[in-house]
Amino acid sequence: MNGSPILLNLTRAQPEAMFAPTTADQWTASRKKSLEEVEKAVSTIIAEVRAHGDSALLELTRRFDHTDLGDLAIPKDTWKEAYHLVDGRIVGALKKAHDRILAFHELQKQKDLWLTELEPGIILGMKTTPLSRIGAYIPGGRASYPSTVLMCTVPARVAGVNRICCCTPPPVSPLTLVAMDIAGVDEAYCVGGAQAIAAMALGTESIKAVEKIVGPGNAYVTAAKVLLRGSVETDFPAGPSEIAIIADNTADPEFIAADILAQCEHDPDAGAVLITDDAVLPGKVADSMAAMLEGSKRKEIISRSLPRAGYIIVRDLREAVTISDQIAPEHLSVQVKDPLSVLSSVRNAGSVFIGPYTPVSCGDYASGTNHVLPTAGYAKTFSGLSVAHFVKTSTVQMISREGLEAIGDITEDLASSEGLDCHARSVRIRREKNGDKIHLN
Repeated sequence: MNGSPILLNLTRAQPEAMFAPTTADQWTASRKKSLEEVEKAVSTIIAEVRAHGDSALLELTRRFDHTDLGDLAIPKDTWKEAYHLVDGRIVGALKKAHDRILAFHELQKQKDLWLTELEPGIILGMKTTPLSRIGAYIPGGRASYPSTVLMCTVPARVAGVNRICCCTPPPVSPLTLVAMDIAGVDEAYCVGGAQAIAAMALGTESIKAVEKIVGPGNAYVTAAKVLLRGSVETDFPAGPSEIAIIADNTADPEFIAADILAQCEHDPDAGAVLITDDAVLPGKVADSMAAMLEGSKRKEIISRSLPRAGYIIVRDLREAVTISDQIAPEHLSVQVKDPLSVLSSVRNAGSVFIGPYTPVSCGDYASGTNHVLPTAGYAKTFSGLSVAHFVKTSTVQMISREGLEAIGDITEDLASSEGLDCHARSVRIRREKNGDKIHLN
Protein backbone atom coordinates (compact mmCIF):
# COMPACT_ATOMS: atom_id res chain seq x y z
CA MET A 1 0.00 0.00 0.00
CA ASN A 2 1.33 3.43 -0.87
CA GLY A 3 0.86 5.52 2.24
CA SER A 4 -2.04 5.42 4.68
CA PRO A 5 -5.73 5.70 3.87
CA ILE A 6 -7.11 9.22 4.06
CA LEU A 7 -9.49 9.82 6.95
CA LEU A 8 -11.97 12.67 6.69
CA ASN A 9 -14.30 14.14 9.31
CA LEU A 10 -17.45 14.90 7.37
CA THR A 11 -19.91 17.38 8.85
CA ARG A 12 -23.24 16.07 7.68
CA ALA A 13 -26.23 14.85 9.67
CA GLN A 14 -24.42 13.41 12.70
CA PRO A 15 -22.12 11.13 10.67
CA GLU A 16 -19.60 10.71 13.50
CA ALA A 17 -22.29 9.52 15.89
CA MET A 18 -23.48 6.93 13.39
CA PHE A 19 -20.67 6.36 10.93
CA ALA A 20 -17.13 7.32 11.94
CA PRO A 21 -13.78 7.27 10.13
CA THR A 22 -11.59 4.29 10.97
CA THR A 23 -8.56 2.33 9.76
CA ALA A 24 -8.15 -1.33 8.86
CA ASP A 25 -6.11 -1.96 12.01
CA GLN A 26 -8.64 -0.25 14.27
CA TRP A 27 -11.59 -2.02 12.72
CA THR A 28 -9.93 -5.46 12.86
CA ALA A 29 -8.85 -4.95 16.47
CA SER A 30 -12.41 -4.08 17.45
CA ARG A 31 -13.67 -7.32 15.86
CA LYS A 32 -11.21 -9.53 17.76
CA LYS A 33 -11.50 -7.67 21.05
CA SER A 34 -15.02 -8.92 21.68
CA LEU A 35 -13.81 -12.53 21.59
CA GLU A 36 -10.92 -11.90 23.97
CA GLU A 37 -13.20 -10.19 26.48
CA VAL A 38 -15.55 -13.17 26.78
CA GLU A 39 -13.04 -16.03 26.80
CA LYS A 40 -12.71 -16.05 30.60
CA ALA A 41 -16.47 -16.29 31.10
CA VAL A 42 -16.73 -18.97 28.41
CA SER A 43 -13.98 -21.03 30.06
CA THR A 44 -16.06 -21.11 33.24
CA ILE A 45 -19.16 -22.22 31.32
CA ILE A 46 -17.22 -25.01 29.63
CA ALA A 47 -15.89 -26.22 32.99
CA GLU A 48 -19.43 -26.33 34.41
CA VAL A 49 -20.72 -28.42 31.51
CA ARG A 50 -17.71 -30.73 31.67
CA ALA A 51 -18.26 -31.34 35.40
CA HIS A 52 -22.07 -31.46 35.63
CA GLY A 53 -23.48 -32.32 32.21
CA ASP A 54 -27.25 -31.92 31.82
CA SER A 55 -27.71 -30.30 35.22
CA ALA A 56 -25.26 -27.57 34.21
CA LEU A 57 -27.12 -27.03 30.94
CA LEU A 58 -30.43 -26.65 32.76
CA GLU A 59 -28.95 -24.26 35.31
CA LEU A 60 -27.16 -22.17 32.66
CA THR A 61 -30.40 -21.96 30.66
CA ARG A 62 -32.19 -20.64 33.75
CA ARG A 63 -29.38 -18.15 34.35
CA PHE A 64 -28.91 -16.80 30.84
CA ASP A 65 -32.22 -17.48 29.07
CA HIS A 66 -34.52 -17.17 32.10
CA THR A 67 -36.18 -20.43 31.11
CA ASP A 68 -36.89 -23.59 33.12
CA LEU A 69 -36.69 -26.64 30.89
CA GLY A 70 -38.18 -29.99 31.76
CA ASP A 71 -36.25 -31.72 29.00
CA LEU A 72 -33.42 -30.63 26.72
CA ALA A 73 -34.55 -32.71 23.75
CA ILE A 74 -37.19 -31.25 21.43
CA PRO A 75 -39.71 -34.04 20.62
CA LYS A 76 -40.22 -34.85 16.94
CA ASP A 77 -44.00 -34.44 17.19
CA THR A 78 -43.35 -30.80 18.13
CA TRP A 79 -41.59 -30.35 14.79
CA LYS A 80 -44.68 -31.51 12.90
CA GLU A 81 -47.00 -29.35 15.00
CA ALA A 82 -44.87 -26.34 14.11
CA TYR A 83 -46.17 -26.41 10.52
CA HIS A 84 -49.58 -25.30 11.85
CA LEU A 85 -47.96 -22.23 13.41
CA VAL A 86 -46.12 -21.04 10.30
CA ASP A 87 -47.67 -19.25 7.33
CA GLY A 88 -47.86 -21.57 4.33
CA ARG A 89 -46.12 -18.98 2.15
CA ILE A 90 -43.12 -19.01 4.49
CA VAL A 91 -43.03 -22.82 4.49
CA GLY A 92 -42.99 -22.66 0.70
CA ALA A 93 -40.18 -20.12 0.75
CA LEU A 94 -38.13 -22.36 3.07
CA LYS A 95 -38.63 -25.32 0.71
CA LYS A 96 -37.58 -23.25 -2.31
CA ALA A 97 -34.52 -21.95 -0.45
CA HIS A 98 -33.71 -25.53 0.58
CA ASP A 99 -33.80 -26.66 -3.05
CA ARG A 100 -31.50 -23.83 -4.18
CA ILE A 101 -29.02 -24.49 -1.38
CA LEU A 102 -29.13 -28.21 -2.17
CA ALA A 103 -28.49 -27.61 -5.89
CA PHE A 104 -25.46 -25.39 -5.23
CA HIS A 105 -23.92 -27.74 -2.68
CA GLU A 106 -24.48 -30.80 -4.89
CA LEU A 107 -21.99 -29.15 -7.27
CA GLN A 108 -19.37 -29.29 -4.49
CA LYS A 109 -19.68 -33.01 -3.84
CA GLN A 110 -16.51 -34.99 -4.43
CA LYS A 111 -16.27 -38.49 -5.87
CA ASP A 112 -16.42 -41.21 -3.22
CA LEU A 113 -13.33 -42.77 -4.78
CA TRP A 114 -11.10 -41.98 -7.71
CA LEU A 115 -8.03 -43.85 -8.93
CA THR A 116 -5.67 -43.06 -11.78
CA GLU A 117 -2.55 -44.76 -13.11
CA LEU A 118 0.05 -42.00 -13.11
CA GLU A 119 2.63 -44.29 -14.67
CA PRO A 120 2.77 -48.03 -15.39
CA GLY A 121 2.24 -49.98 -12.20
CA ILE A 122 1.58 -46.95 -9.94
CA ILE A 123 -2.09 -46.24 -9.27
CA LEU A 124 -2.93 -43.32 -6.98
CA GLY A 125 -6.21 -41.86 -5.84
CA MET A 126 -8.42 -40.41 -3.15
CA LYS A 127 -11.19 -41.87 -1.02
CA THR A 128 -13.74 -39.46 0.46
CA THR A 129 -15.63 -40.49 3.60
CA PRO A 130 -18.37 -38.46 5.32
CA LEU A 131 -18.28 -37.76 9.03
CA SER A 132 -20.63 -39.91 11.11
CA ARG A 133 -22.17 -37.34 13.48
CA ILE A 134 -22.07 -33.55 13.40
CA GLY A 135 -23.60 -30.79 15.48
CA ALA A 136 -25.04 -27.55 14.14
CA TYR A 137 -25.50 -24.46 16.27
CA ILE A 138 -28.57 -22.45 15.31
CA PRO A 139 -28.69 -18.94 16.82
CA GLY A 140 -31.89 -17.66 18.40
CA GLY A 141 -33.05 -15.34 21.11
CA ARG A 142 -33.25 -11.98 19.31
CA ALA A 143 -34.54 -13.57 16.11
CA SER A 144 -35.26 -16.94 14.53
CA TYR A 145 -32.84 -18.25 11.92
CA PRO A 146 -34.44 -21.07 9.92
CA SER A 147 -32.11 -20.14 7.07
CA THR A 148 -29.12 -21.10 9.23
CA VAL A 149 -30.66 -24.52 9.79
CA LEU A 150 -30.62 -25.06 6.04
CA MET A 151 -27.13 -23.62 5.58
CA CYS A 152 -25.61 -25.84 8.28
CA THR A 153 -27.40 -29.09 7.56
CA VAL A 154 -28.01 -29.31 3.81
CA PRO A 155 -24.29 -29.56 2.92
CA ALA A 156 -23.90 -32.17 5.67
CA ARG A 157 -26.68 -34.24 4.11
CA VAL A 158 -25.12 -33.82 0.65
CA ALA A 159 -21.81 -35.03 2.07
CA GLY A 160 -23.51 -38.14 3.45
CA VAL A 161 -23.29 -37.48 7.20
CA ASN A 162 -25.20 -40.21 9.05
CA ARG A 163 -26.60 -38.17 11.93
CA ILE A 164 -27.15 -34.44 12.42
CA CYS A 165 -28.07 -32.80 15.70
CA CYS A 166 -28.93 -29.16 16.29
CA CYS A 167 -28.79 -26.99 19.37
CA THR A 168 -30.73 -23.73 19.58
CA PRO A 169 -31.61 -21.49 22.52
CA PRO A 170 -35.10 -21.01 23.95
CA PRO A 171 -37.67 -19.97 23.02
CA VAL A 172 -37.46 -22.21 19.95
CA SER A 173 -39.27 -20.69 16.99
CA PRO A 174 -41.72 -22.83 14.99
CA LEU A 175 -39.87 -21.55 11.91
CA THR A 176 -36.68 -23.18 13.17
CA LEU A 177 -38.45 -26.49 13.78
CA VAL A 178 -40.04 -26.47 10.32
CA ALA A 179 -36.63 -25.82 8.75
CA MET A 180 -35.16 -28.73 10.73
CA ASP A 181 -37.87 -31.01 9.43
CA ILE A 182 -37.41 -29.86 5.84
CA ALA A 183 -33.65 -30.38 6.08
CA GLY A 184 -33.95 -33.85 7.63
CA VAL A 185 -32.27 -33.09 10.97
CA ASP A 186 -32.20 -36.15 13.23
CA GLU A 187 -32.33 -34.60 16.73
CA ALA A 188 -32.54 -31.17 18.33
CA TYR A 189 -31.99 -29.72 21.78
CA CYS A 190 -33.23 -26.57 23.45
CA VAL A 191 -29.95 -25.14 24.66
CA GLY A 192 -27.95 -22.19 23.39
CA GLY A 193 -24.83 -20.15 23.91
CA ALA A 194 -21.38 -21.39 24.86
CA GLN A 195 -23.00 -24.16 26.92
CA ALA A 196 -24.51 -25.68 23.77
CA ILE A 197 -21.11 -25.78 22.09
CA ALA A 198 -19.63 -27.39 25.21
CA ALA A 199 -22.42 -29.99 25.30
CA MET A 200 -21.93 -31.02 21.68
CA ALA A 201 -18.15 -31.08 22.08
CA LEU A 202 -17.93 -32.95 25.39
CA GLY A 203 -21.21 -34.86 25.51
CA THR A 204 -23.71 -34.99 28.36
CA GLU A 205 -26.32 -37.47 29.56
CA SER A 206 -28.77 -36.24 26.89
CA ILE A 207 -26.52 -34.97 24.12
CA LYS A 208 -24.07 -37.38 22.56
CA ALA A 209 -20.75 -35.82 21.58
CA VAL A 210 -20.28 -34.99 17.90
CA GLU A 211 -17.28 -35.20 15.62
CA LYS A 212 -17.59 -31.63 14.36
CA ILE A 213 -19.52 -28.47 15.24
CA VAL A 214 -20.59 -25.92 12.64
CA GLY A 215 -22.68 -22.78 12.68
CA PRO A 216 -22.49 -19.08 13.52
CA GLY A 217 -23.19 -17.38 16.82
CA ASN A 218 -22.43 -14.45 19.09
CA ALA A 219 -19.05 -13.76 20.67
CA TYR A 220 -19.66 -16.37 23.41
CA VAL A 221 -20.49 -19.10 20.91
CA THR A 222 -17.49 -18.22 18.76
CA ALA A 223 -15.15 -18.15 21.76
CA ALA A 224 -16.43 -21.57 22.87
CA LYS A 225 -15.70 -23.02 19.43
CA VAL A 226 -12.16 -21.64 19.59
CA LEU A 227 -11.53 -22.89 23.14
CA LEU A 228 -12.93 -26.38 22.50
CA ARG A 229 -10.97 -27.18 19.36
CA GLY A 230 -8.83 -29.55 21.41
CA SER A 231 -11.94 -31.65 22.13
CA VAL A 232 -13.86 -31.41 18.85
CA GLU A 233 -13.27 -30.22 15.32
CA THR A 234 -15.10 -26.99 14.42
CA ASP A 235 -15.66 -25.13 11.20
CA PHE A 236 -14.17 -21.69 11.96
CA PRO A 237 -14.92 -18.58 14.04
CA ALA A 238 -18.27 -17.45 12.62
CA GLY A 239 -19.83 -14.45 14.29
CA PRO A 240 -20.77 -11.77 15.02
CA SER A 241 -21.75 -10.77 11.49
CA GLU A 242 -19.85 -8.18 9.45
CA ILE A 243 -19.66 -6.55 6.04
CA ALA A 244 -17.10 -4.55 4.09
CA ILE A 245 -18.22 -2.54 1.06
CA ILE A 246 -15.88 -1.34 -1.68
CA ALA A 247 -17.60 1.51 -3.53
CA ASP A 248 -16.80 4.31 -5.94
CA ASN A 249 -18.74 7.37 -7.06
CA THR A 250 -21.12 5.24 -9.15
CA ALA A 251 -22.48 3.47 -6.06
CA ASP A 252 -25.96 4.23 -4.75
CA PRO A 253 -25.65 5.50 -1.14
CA GLU A 254 -29.10 4.14 -0.29
CA PHE A 255 -28.06 0.64 -1.35
CA ILE A 256 -24.94 0.88 0.82
CA ALA A 257 -26.90 2.24 3.78
CA ALA A 258 -29.40 -0.59 3.47
CA ASP A 259 -26.60 -3.18 3.36
CA ILE A 260 -24.94 -1.74 6.46
CA LEU A 261 -28.17 -1.66 8.46
CA ALA A 262 -28.96 -5.21 7.35
CA GLN A 263 -25.74 -6.44 8.95
CA CYS A 264 -26.13 -4.25 12.03
CA GLU A 265 -29.59 -5.62 12.82
CA HIS A 266 -28.13 -9.10 13.41
CA ASP A 267 -26.43 -8.38 16.70
CA PRO A 268 -25.15 -5.47 18.83
CA ASP A 269 -21.62 -6.74 18.08
CA ALA A 270 -22.10 -6.78 14.28
CA GLY A 271 -19.77 -4.58 12.27
CA ALA A 272 -19.62 -2.75 8.94
CA VAL A 273 -16.99 -0.76 7.06
CA LEU A 274 -17.21 1.24 3.84
CA ILE A 275 -14.01 1.55 1.79
CA THR A 276 -14.28 4.16 -0.92
CA ASP A 277 -12.29 6.54 -3.11
CA ASP A 278 -15.23 8.98 -3.12
CA ALA A 279 -14.76 11.44 -0.25
CA VAL A 280 -18.39 12.57 -0.20
CA LEU A 281 -19.98 9.12 -0.30
CA PRO A 282 -19.76 8.37 3.47
CA GLY A 283 -21.77 11.48 4.29
CA LYS A 284 -24.49 10.51 1.82
CA VAL A 285 -24.55 7.00 3.29
CA ALA A 286 -24.80 8.39 6.82
CA ASP A 287 -27.79 10.53 5.83
CA SER A 288 -29.50 7.55 4.23
CA MET A 289 -28.85 5.38 7.28
CA ALA A 290 -30.33 8.01 9.57
CA ALA A 291 -33.51 8.11 7.50
CA MET A 292 -33.82 4.32 7.28
CA LEU A 293 -33.07 3.73 10.94
CA GLU A 294 -36.18 5.57 12.06
CA GLY A 295 -38.45 2.98 10.49
CA SER A 296 -36.50 -0.09 11.53
CA LYS A 297 -38.17 -2.68 13.78
CA ARG A 298 -34.76 -3.53 15.27
CA LYS A 299 -33.67 0.06 15.82
CA GLU A 300 -32.40 -0.63 19.34
CA ILE A 301 -30.03 -3.40 18.20
CA ILE A 302 -28.88 -1.41 15.17
CA SER A 303 -28.16 1.64 17.31
CA ARG A 304 -25.93 -0.46 19.55
CA SER A 305 -23.99 -1.97 16.65
CA LEU A 306 -23.57 1.21 14.59
CA PRO A 307 -20.62 2.43 16.70
CA ARG A 308 -18.80 -0.54 15.13
CA ALA A 309 -19.52 0.80 11.65
CA GLY A 310 -16.97 3.04 9.98
CA TYR A 311 -15.52 4.22 6.71
CA ILE A 312 -12.09 4.50 5.12
CA ILE A 313 -11.27 6.95 2.31
CA VAL A 314 -8.65 5.58 -0.08
CA ARG A 315 -6.80 7.02 -3.05
CA ASP A 316 -7.96 4.41 -5.56
CA LEU A 317 -9.64 1.03 -5.83
CA ARG A 318 -6.34 -0.83 -5.79
CA GLU A 319 -5.74 0.53 -2.30
CA ALA A 320 -9.34 -0.33 -1.42
CA VAL A 321 -8.71 -4.00 -2.25
CA THR A 322 -5.46 -3.99 -0.26
CA ILE A 323 -7.29 -2.71 2.82
CA SER A 324 -10.18 -5.10 2.30
CA ASP A 325 -7.74 -8.02 2.13
CA GLN A 326 -6.15 -6.81 5.35
CA ILE A 327 -9.58 -6.81 7.00
CA ALA A 328 -10.61 -10.13 5.37
CA PRO A 329 -14.34 -9.51 5.86
CA GLU A 330 -17.06 -12.11 6.24
CA HIS A 331 -19.12 -10.42 3.49
CA LEU A 332 -17.55 -8.24 0.82
CA SER A 333 -19.85 -6.15 -1.35
CA VAL A 334 -18.28 -4.63 -4.47
CA GLN A 335 -20.30 -1.71 -5.81
CA VAL A 336 -18.11 -0.01 -8.40
CA LYS A 337 -18.28 0.75 -12.11
CA ASP A 338 -16.16 -2.30 -13.07
CA PRO A 339 -16.68 -4.82 -10.25
CA LEU A 340 -15.14 -7.84 -11.99
CA SER A 341 -11.76 -6.10 -12.19
CA VAL A 342 -11.92 -5.63 -8.43
CA LEU A 343 -13.02 -9.24 -7.88
CA SER A 344 -9.98 -10.58 -9.73
CA SER A 345 -7.71 -8.85 -7.20
CA VAL A 346 -9.54 -9.88 -4.01
CA ARG A 347 -7.76 -12.54 -1.95
CA ASN A 348 -9.47 -12.55 1.46
CA ALA A 349 -13.25 -12.63 1.85
CA GLY A 350 -15.78 -15.13 3.12
CA SER A 351 -18.27 -14.41 0.35
CA VAL A 352 -18.21 -11.75 -2.38
CA PHE A 353 -21.29 -9.92 -3.68
CA ILE A 354 -20.80 -8.28 -7.04
CA GLY A 355 -22.70 -5.27 -8.33
CA PRO A 356 -25.48 -3.01 -7.05
CA TYR A 357 -28.25 -5.61 -7.38
CA THR A 358 -26.55 -8.32 -5.32
CA PRO A 359 -27.43 -7.61 -1.68
CA VAL A 360 -25.90 -9.81 0.99
CA SER A 361 -29.46 -10.73 2.00
CA CYS A 362 -29.81 -12.86 -1.15
CA GLY A 363 -26.81 -14.92 -0.07
CA ASP A 364 -28.28 -15.15 3.41
CA TYR A 365 -31.43 -16.82 2.13
CA ALA A 366 -32.10 -17.65 -1.46
CA SER A 367 -29.20 -17.62 -3.95
CA GLY A 368 -27.94 -21.04 -2.81
CA THR A 369 -24.47 -20.14 -1.53
CA ASN A 370 -23.74 -20.71 2.15
CA HIS A 371 -24.08 -17.89 4.68
CA VAL A 372 -21.98 -19.56 7.40
CA LEU A 373 -18.72 -17.69 6.89
CA PRO A 374 -15.50 -16.84 8.77
CA THR A 375 -15.47 -13.50 10.59
CA ALA A 376 -12.99 -11.28 12.49
CA GLY A 377 -10.29 -11.62 9.82
CA TYR A 378 -10.36 -15.42 9.70
CA ALA A 379 -11.25 -15.33 6.00
CA LYS A 380 -7.49 -14.96 5.48
CA THR A 381 -7.11 -18.67 6.24
CA PHE A 382 -10.61 -20.22 6.32
CA SER A 383 -13.24 -20.85 3.67
CA GLY A 384 -16.99 -20.58 4.15
CA LEU A 385 -19.02 -23.65 5.04
CA SER A 386 -19.25 -26.23 2.26
CA VAL A 387 -19.65 -29.94 1.65
CA ALA A 388 -15.90 -30.32 2.18
CA HIS A 389 -16.33 -29.44 5.88
CA PHE A 390 -18.29 -32.65 6.44
CA VAL A 391 -15.95 -35.17 4.87
CA LYS A 392 -12.45 -36.46 5.38
CA THR A 393 -10.18 -37.83 2.68
CA SER A 394 -7.75 -40.72 2.52
CA THR A 395 -5.11 -41.04 -0.15
CA VAL A 396 -4.95 -44.42 -1.88
CA GLN A 397 -2.02 -46.10 -3.61
CA MET A 398 -1.74 -49.43 -5.39
CA ILE A 399 1.69 -50.39 -6.72
CA SER A 400 2.52 -53.42 -8.87
CA ARG A 401 5.90 -55.15 -8.94
CA GLU A 402 6.70 -53.19 -12.07
CA GLY A 403 5.73 -49.95 -10.36
CA LEU A 404 7.83 -50.83 -7.30
CA GLU A 405 10.87 -51.20 -9.53
CA ALA A 406 10.21 -47.78 -11.03
CA ILE A 407 10.40 -46.00 -7.66
CA GLY A 408 12.28 -48.56 -5.58
CA ASP A 409 15.77 -47.05 -5.96
CA ILE A 410 14.45 -43.57 -5.14
CA THR A 411 12.69 -44.83 -2.01
CA GLU A 412 15.66 -46.89 -0.81
CA ASP A 413 18.13 -44.06 -1.40
CA LEU A 414 16.06 -41.44 0.43
CA ALA A 415 15.23 -43.79 3.32
CA SER A 416 18.91 -44.65 3.76
CA SER A 417 19.89 -40.97 3.61
CA GLU A 418 17.61 -40.37 6.60
CA GLY A 419 19.08 -43.31 8.49
CA LEU A 420 15.87 -45.32 8.29
CA ASP A 421 17.27 -48.64 7.21
CA CYS A 422 14.07 -50.57 7.98
CA HIS A 423 12.19 -48.33 5.58
CA ALA A 424 14.69 -49.18 2.87
CA ARG A 425 14.55 -52.88 3.73
CA SER A 426 10.72 -52.92 3.40
CA VAL A 427 11.21 -51.99 -0.24
CA ARG A 428 14.31 -54.08 -0.93
CA ILE A 429 12.85 -57.31 0.47
CA ARG A 430 9.93 -57.07 -1.94
CA ARG A 431 12.16 -56.39 -4.91
CA GLU A 432 14.37 -59.38 -4.13
CA LYS A 433 11.60 -61.85 -3.22
CA ASN A 434 11.11 -64.74 -5.66
CA GLY A 435 13.94 -63.87 -7.96
CA ASP A 436 16.17 -61.06 -9.08
CA LYS A 437 15.13 -57.48 -9.49
CA ILE A 438 13.19 -56.63 -12.59
CA HIS A 439 15.29 -54.67 -15.04
CA LEU A 440 13.21 -52.15 -16.93
CA ASN A 441 14.20 -50.87 -20.35
